[in-house]
Amino acid sequence: MRKMVSLVVMLAILAMSATAGGVLTNQNQSAGYIRLLARNASLNVDAVYFNPAGLVKLADGWHLALHNQVISQDKTIVNGFPLLNSGEYVGEVRVPIFPDVYAVYKKGRIAFSFGFGPNAGGGSAEFVRGLPSFEIPFSTLPVLLTGMGVPTTSYTIDLAFKGKSVFLGYQLNFSYALSEAVALGVGARMIQATNTYKGHIKDVRINPDGNWVSAYDFFMSIGQPGYAAMVADKEVDAKQTGSGFTPILSLSLTPTEALVFTLKYEFNTKLELTNKTTVDDIGMFPDGYKFRNDIPAILSAGLRYAIIPKLRAHASYNYYFDKKANWEGAEQLVEKNTYELAFGLEYDLNQRMTVSAGYLRTQFGLSPQYQDDINHELTADSVGGGFKINLNEKLSLDIGTLYVFYKNYQKTETYGSFPPYNVTYKRKTLDFAVGLNYRF
Repeated sequence: MRKMVSLVVMLAILAMSATAGGVLTNQNQSAGYIRLLARNASLNVDAVYFNPAGLVKLADGWHLALHNQVISQDKTIVNGFPLLNSGEYVGEVRVPIFPDVYAVYKKGRIAFSFGFGPNAGGGSAEFVRGLPSFEIPFSTLPVLLTGMGVPTTSYTIDLAFKGKSVFLGYQLNFSYALSEAVALGVGARMIQATNTYKGHIKDVRINPDGNWVSAYDFFMSIGQPGYAAMVADKEVDAKQTGSGFTPILSLSLTPTEALVFTLKYEFNTKLELTNKTTVDDIGMFPDGYKFRNDIPAILSAGLRYAIIPKLRAHASYNYYFDKKANWEGAEQLVEKNTYELAFGLEYDLNQRMTVSAGYLRTQFGLSPQYQDDINHELTADSVGGGFKINLNEKLSLDIGTLYVFYKNYQKTETYGSFPPYNVTYKRKTLDFAVGLNYRF
């Protein structure tokens, strides 16, 4: 029972990726991405993230951008264990501020650029009922007591946890045009990672012989201090912090004005996090303990083709080297590396307005042993759309919205001597983004 109760404080490990990307990475790094979903061949200011080498195609001068997203995500677990009071658990992720800032200085063949954004993590998750993996042991208390000769039919428990995960990235790039058709980019990103989590397990109550009492008091009264310790009130207040660096190489090819092809490689980010613990009644966050939580290397490719001057087709591909990352052994549960494939179209209605839409497939290859209440990822199809408005010759506005259709994941689990039961993982995400772009 103690082992299962300890899972409570693992809530912070739950992936809180915003809308798109790998197990840890957030690819949604601009409003232009949300409205198109295929930005790897971008020649706009958000190329600071998606296609650094392509920044040499910007007009000479300064280019600035400020974008933000408002993200809402619900993670639902339906657990069929028969003794639970209710088998449905919902974790709410709310991200009211998800900013991206870009700055580029372009002169002749060269471009210098800076980018800032939440490249991983990205929000707060609140579980008002906890998770089934740590409520199930408490749900067996009536069976345990009845077996001890004390008829008991029900239990109640107050479980509440909130986790926040933000990995902020600060990126610098240098881009150089070897010719009109070939450009190279080299850069690096510093990641500052912070996970925080607070929560409690308290007021565990049972009804032996039909009378509601504190479970702790009951076990102490019958001389069972071991069981009493398991059901005693517990609290967690901890933080994990760390930093790492990501080298980035990029290539942009523009053989004609109509065609753009890009490649980008982000090296594995060695990320070591350290516990800074205020309260840890369960003993899962020893103060000062260090562990690896790498961001995997990514190989990206992009294609942009102007079918006619007003109509452009985009395609993007991202491949995540999950198996090569260090996740304290969890990487061994990766059967196939994650990949993403996206397509988008944009059309200029006139000189002022462009409309766009896109589709993205995110495919995970995680083993059934990886997929549990604590960590699970769902293969998904995303659709996005929106428009860009040129407010004047120097200022433009991007607006986009995105919805993610996740594929439910079902597996069979067991607990003790109880019959096998089904567990289903579900998820839904809605993202709204707006961005301002200015050049001078």
